[in-house]
Amino acid sequence: PQRVTAAPAGTSGNFALGGNDLRTGNGFVMYQLSGGGYGGNINNDGISNGCSTIGISKAPPVEIMEQKFPVLYHHYALHENSAGPGKFRGGYGLDYEIEILCDKATASFVMDHGLKGPPGVRGGLEGEVNKVRVKRKNLKVHIPEHLSKEQDIDLNKGDKVHVRTPGGGGFGKACERDPQLVLKDVLEEKYNLIQAKEIYSVIIDKEKMDIDWKKTLKIRKNNKD
Repeated sequence: PQRVTAAPAGTSGNFALGGNDLRTGNGFVMYQLSGGGYGGNINNDGISNGCSTIGISKAPPVEIMEQKFPVLYHHYALHENSAGPGKFRGGYGLDYEIEILCDKATASFVMDHGLKGPPGVRGGLEGEVNKVRVKRKNLKVHIPEHLSKEQDIDLNKGDKVHVRTPGGGGFGKACERDPQLVLKDVLEEKYNLIQAKEIYSVIIDKEKMDIDWKKTLKIRKNNKD
């Protein structure tokens, strides 16, 4: 049990996009290989936006993708609240949205954990699921039938693709997490004060932005009882 880790985001997050680039007059195929959160282990939190676990590969920088292909990235960030809580939490997944700039394109998705998030171990909780949304220019939203998998989705100029990859599972019980690590996550805006209390049983003084040890020890004792 000392060597086991909680589950990672899956094998890889594959998003393929093909069409004709109006800027060059040539056809193109863009392949976005997404990372995700790794699972926590007995000593550490999981890695956030880790490489694909089957290929040790990730997508090129956003700037390169926008230069090479007719797409515009509206955001590219960590998938908020995706990490599985635990004594050592999972890593965070990836959250990105792109807009299609060519007249027509076709998209395909092959990703993992669309229905259930990566499970935690030894009392840790699962990470957030994979979420894929196609936002049409007419404001309609398409969700793949298999949630994180679908082939040959027709897209038009102005349509957007929003992908949020899974976070890793947590290792150990969340109420046993070092309060200092919880405070660090709050200061880095990975959790808010309510989440620190409800998930990790850590009370943080809003004014001082520091741990209220008396209240924290009391609530953790009550939770054990």
